[in-house]
Amino acid sequence: MSNAYNHGFRSVYRLNAHIVFVVKYRKQAISEPILSRLQEIFKDTLNKWDCELLEFNGESDHVHLLIDYKPDKPLSTLIGNLKTVSSRLIRKENPDLSKKYFYGKPYFWTGSYFVASQVFFSYQPTTNSF
Repeated sequence: MSNAYNHGFRSVYRLNAHIVFVVKYRKQAISEPILSRLQEIFKDTLNKWDCELLEFNGESDHVHLLIDYKPDKPLSTLIGNLKTVSSRLIRKENPDLSKKYFYGKPYFWTGSYFVASQVFFSYQPTTNSF
């Protein structure tokens, strides 16, 4: 991960978010092939939003994403899009998941998510003589 700042038309920024999505009912529905496919889906979706997937990993019931995004992108809208696109494509490519884990309902993720950001600003105060 780079320590460089991004430059926009009228801004200099570095916005990173750690995001966690959990599988509905905390079912262990994510296999290795599904995890790899989710990484591809998230990377492609973020590229369409002019954002970047910095890190990705997960387990059988949840995934972690570290993303870099621009200040003009509403984070809640971006997260909603990531969940919607990934759920739709995973269910389409793996039609057996719904019957096996979600009682035949069109689910994959829970309705909630976790997101946290970190401030990367380093301030060194100077001494003022008043």
